Amino acid sequence: MTTPGQPDLPEPPETSEREVRLNRFDRRREKIRREIQRDREGDHKVPTWVLALILVLFVAGWAYLIWG
Repeated sequence: MTTPGQPDLPEPPETSEREVRLNRFDRRREKIRREIQRDREGDHKVPTWVLALILVLFVAGWAYLIWG
């Protein structure tokens, strides 16, 4: 039921499950594309070599606890 002065709005078209999945897939792909582009610009807060060093120290410390 509509109120006076408001036009009848058409009902949104029904979407199939396949269309919903494709839209979700497209949004996911676009999100990944934006993330890759941002990574390629190189605006990182922490340099990659620092992260690699932290990882190596963590693994070495873990190995020392296990076998040391």
